[in-house]
Amino acid sequence: MMDLPPPGRFVRYRTGFIGMVESISSPKCLTKATSTMTLVAAGLLALPMTPAVAATPSAKDALQLKPVQADVEYEQVEASEVAKCTVTDLEHNDWSGWEVRAGDGTLLRRFADTNDDNKVDMWCYFNFGIEVYRDIDRDFNTKADEYRWFGTAGTRWGLDENEDGKIDAWKQISPEEVTAEVVAALRDRDVARFTRLMVTGKDLESIGVGSETMRRLGGKATLAVQKFGEFAKSQKAVGRDAKWVQFAAATPGVVPSGTAGSSKDITVYENAVAMFEDADGSGQLLVGTIVRVGDAWRIVDLPSIGEDGEAVAQSSGNFFTPGGMGGSAANLNSGIGAQSQQLVTELEEIDRKLATTSNPKDLAKLHEGRAQLVSRLIRATENPSERDAWTRQLIDTVSMATQSGAYPDGIKQLKAIVTSLGDNNESLKAYAEYMMIGSEYALRQTPDADFAEVQKWYLETLIDFVDRYPRMPESAQAMLQLALSKEFEDKESEALGYYKKAAEAFPGSDTSEKAEGAVRRLESVGQVIDLQGLSIDGKPFKLSQLRGRPVVLHYWATWCEPCKQDMKLLRGLQARYQKAGLQLVGVNVDATREMAKGFLKETPLPWIQLFDDGGLESSDLAKAFGVQTLPTMMLIDERGRVVRHNVRAAELESELEKMTKK
Repeated sequence: MMDLPPPGRFVRYRTGFIGMVESISSPKCLTKATSTMTLVAAGLLALPMTPAVAATPSAKDALQLKPVQADVEYEQVEASEVAKCTVTDLEHNDWSGWEVRAGDGTLLRRFADTNDDNKVDMWCYFNFGIEVYRDIDRDFNTKADEYRWFGTAGTRWGLDENEDGKIDAWKQISPEEVTAEVVAALRDRDVARFTRLMVTGKDLESIGVGSETMRRLGGKATLAVQKFGEFAKSQKAVGRDAKWVQFAAATPGVVPSGTAGSSKDITVYENAVAMFEDADGSGQLLVGTIVRVGDAWRIVDLPSIGEDGEAVAQSSGNFFTPGGMGGSAANLNSGIGAQSQQLVTELEEIDRKLATTSNPKDLAKLHEGRAQLVSRLIRATENPSERDAWTRQLIDTVSMATQSGAYPDGIKQLKAIVTSLGDNNESLKAYAEYMMIGSEYALRQTPDADFAEVQKWYLETLIDFVDRYPRMPESAQAMLQLALSKEFEDKESEALGYYKKAAEAFPGSDTSEKAEGAVRRLESVGQVIDLQGLSIDGKPFKLSQLRGRPVVLHYWATWCEPCKQDMKLLRGLQARYQKAGLQLVGVNVDATREMAKGFLKETPLPWIQLFDDGGLESSDLAKAFGVQTLPTMMLIDERGRVVRHNVRAAELESELEKMTKK
């Protein structure tokens, strides 16, 4: 039996063609014969031909084929012009196939068999006679696994590991196209599209950055992926009909080998801007740093945009002064004057020292100096949106340094920021207070601290925060924290109250969806549940297909050490309860598929693993049951009913014993 090609594909034979496949669900077997068979919409229709005559598909059928990727601009033919088109067989030294031309001779399509196996493995699309896009079946199994743009359509080259029609990674993409992808990801609220643009630890290692830079940029990239879903939903500037227009940046610069421990020259754009248009006019999105990784470019941070739709200048980039080697932040906005430029230059010098300093006292002094510089920049900035952006950046950096222990006095700085904001900017003040609470919570957790007292302070402070800022996004996070703490205390009715409050107060947000999932999980005992998704290899899965057997649903990530310990236990239980039909289902919530695949390659697990883009923060699989912490395990009986919605590893065997004895 021959594998059916994907819908809308042709399979070619030397004696003719099997025509366009409209559905891959046909039970009929396709076989090579001396006659030609054409598969049309109504099914398989045999067309008797003499062996000496090789038939080609009609122009009408050929022109119905479409690129796998939706955003391809290629020449299409009016119905009245199709009859004038011609299809011609081609034979070259290393490939054969056929091409479609318009009535005036303009080349429209080309389809080729490049490995002489009598199957089309390359589908090419043209615009005004120039090839602009190509679907490629690199492993010759009749399914496209690479997508390339050519000519006037750009340079993108996408890889599709699981052949599901979705790009998993970019093998080649220009910095201009990276910014266009960021705009598209924001427009479509597409976390996966954004994630594949982010720099990874493997990327940073391959380009030779120093260890401290790798830690810093890796942390930023991870945080950006986690926050993107919520940011995309909350921002208003990039609308549903937004289109990328232009890339703007100063000339790229080269970080010389040896800088901050780097082992290679590194090519970088700083403060890159994407210009876009939508129904309401035009806008600018600050994409920030874009670093070259081989033939592709990667971003390292969450994009930013002002409320007025203008790019918000960042402070000092990640490698150079703002604007790259050839410019400064002043080039992005005329509101930054000479005084601010000087402060930015000083800021860049402090950042260089921070990247190479390890002495705790020196680090604390540098962070203090940095905070003072940014405070001066805030006072020197006249544009309100830019001033808010500088303030938010100050809050972020001080909070991060405080929680890491590098800036113990940072809590005083955060309190001063909260006081300076007054009551005129409630949104920013709420953000500052929330970050201050998290920072102080981290500081209070000293080795000799009374953890119960620290936890009591934290929860009481969060409750007060929620009461004062009930509609701020940070309150949504606070409610989830409060609910989770009640779960740990086994006070599920109180946890449910907070989850339901968060779900009602912030409809349509990731927080709301996560809270709704948590409610679903907490109320699931005795209820039949289902979970749908894709395996890590892209195969569809439904929990309901395991009915008739007990199931353990195990949420995990490669960074969760207790999860790995659970895996050892689960492996033993799988063998021990084999007769009872015990089924294990892993749900990986790493930020990228590659992280999970790398772990599973080294540590193979004999049960299905599900994966969805977005990680623990915003993947559909995590939101389905409001999973916030790892490991989380759910025990389900043979009828699909939940026995325990959060069973601990130590309790699992006794629960299984009770289930199997019934």
